[in-house]
Amino acid sequence: MAVLTINKNFDETVLKSSEPVIVDFWAPWCGYCRRLSPAVDRLEAEYENKLKVAKLNIDDEEEIAEKYEVDTIPTLILFKNGEMVDSVVNPASQDAIEEWLKENGVL
Repeated sequence: MAVLTINKNFDETVLKSSEPVIVDFWAPWCGYCRRLSPAVDRLEAEYENKLKVAKLNIDDEEEIAEKYEVDTIPTLILFKNGEMVDSVVNPASQDAIEEWLKENGVL
């Protein structure tokens, strides 16, 4: 499954998912976001049976970014059973993201 792009399907994709979902809040002009993007993309391929990965462009979805108080990007937010569980801002690497997921009981 490819990384999802969230437009108006946030509720269906994230809040109603039976699997944990990582939402990558990003923007095309963000250099750190572009640097982190390959690591985020690999997560879904490597853990496709354990979690979903979705990307949300904060320029296109300002209301959702504001709702979850995303002030700095890239921000990854973990959702389980429709609830925000935890977030991490500008993780250093895929290893750092995986450690964060382990701390939150996903991996």
